[in-house]
Amino acid sequence: MKIVVVGCTHAGTAAVVNMKELYPESEISIYEKNDNISFLSCGIALSVSSVVDDPNKLFYNSPENLNTLGIKTNMKHEVLDIDFDDKKLAVKNLLSGEIFEDTYDKLVITLGSWPIVPKFEGGQLENIVLCKNYDHAKSIIEKSEDAKNVVVIGGGYIGVELVEAFEMKGKNVTLIDAEDRIMAKYLDKQFTDIAEEAFKNKGVNVVLGEKVQKFEGENNKVSKVITDKGTYQGDLVVLCIGFAPNTNLVKGKIDTLPNGAIIIDEYMRTSKEDVFAAGDCCVVRFNPANENRYIPLATNAVRMGTLVAKNLVNPTLKYMGTQGTSGIKIYEYNIASTGLTEDVAKNTTSYNVDSVIVTDNYRPEFMPSFEEATLKLVFDKDSRKILGGQIISKIDLTQFMNTLSVVIQNEMTIEALAMTDFFFQPHFNKPWSILNIAALKAL
Repeated sequence: MKIVVVGCTHAGTAAVVNMKELYPESEISIYEKNDNISFLSCGIALSVSSVVDDPNKLFYNSPENLNTLGIKTNMKHEVLDIDFDDKKLAVKNLLSGEIFEDTYDKLVITLGSWPIVPKFEGGQLENIVLCKNYDHAKSIIEKSEDAKNVVVIGGGYIGVELVEAFEMKGKNVTLIDAEDRIMAKYLDKQFTDIAEEAFKNKGVNVVLGEKVQKFEGENNKVSKVITDKGTYQGDLVVLCIGFAPNTNLVKGKIDTLPNGAIIIDEYMRTSKEDVFAAGDCCVVRFNPANENRYIPLATNAVRMGTLVAKNLVNPTLKYMGTQGTSGIKIYEYNIASTGLTEDVAKNTTSYNVDSVIVTDNYRPEFMPSFEEATLKLVFDKDSRKILGGQIISKIDLTQFMNTLSVVIQNEMTIEALAMTDFFFQPHFNKPWSILNIAALKAL
């Protein structure tokens, strides 16, 4: 069996490692435009702040390692075209310029995503950088050494992590977002207010509800960011506006959403026979809303890549969908969320949405120390099903959102969660888990 994998970051790496284990006699070839694989872009901010002292540590696999497994790993090779009917690919060696043809029995598309880059006036100026891959990481670290005023555009997870990292390095930092809250996709206002206040207390200029219009510069280097409401100094600008599926290669040839995300079934199969897809180039089944959505997360990618291998020959293991569970640490605050926020649920679904918030100390007050935690549950008043949750505390209680992810995936109700069995031990918690307490309040 001849397998070709196009693109190889998280989903592609998971797919090839598992395919080689399941089908050791198969011939597997990877075509990847970059010269590296498996870079954890979520660690770029840690590298900027020197929490991780070397960005090279953010790789968990390598072309050399895959080669030792018998996987033909072609770095700096770009697939120019795919003929799905005849199972052929046109490939360009980016080092030599040679263009050649290859064939496949099974094709795995793991093209990933790419940062959204609007066409701003002045966008060609130097020191305006993206934040996605290893080359971007090196560029950000290098350019930030001499930068004094840093502007981060985009208040999602990557943007806010970079803001913290730059502030820790002593830079004058401005965060700009068109939304009126940071991390609005993941957290409701009660939680984003705390995060925004933490940034302001550190001297970060948090600019919300403003749209970037253009950049101005001196000597071909950026020096100012102009929005529809103000002007901000910036000799380094990082664009963190969001991500889109990197699927121009298959546009019009395979079924996709309007945004280009490849549509797959529960076995990772595309609309073309013997063609599978996984990771950030695909739709995911978003369980809380019971619909397909585009949610690019590394956790989704590695699961989906593994499922490609399991279902390559026969449909064997179904994709269970996702709750979009995620977490972030901002200064002393540990924050996590899963499923739908109240705001997103009310604006994008037909649910009869309700929510409760509880604030309690995470363990008994007779213990030598204890910290306050705030947890929110979002649920449907009609079906009683839990739709989402968020937690914030100075002690790490983020694993509660992993538990709640399982609750949502299994369509549990408020009543069921209220009486679910969780252990009690004074070192760790109270007789009623904070999840129980929130569900009881909802009752």
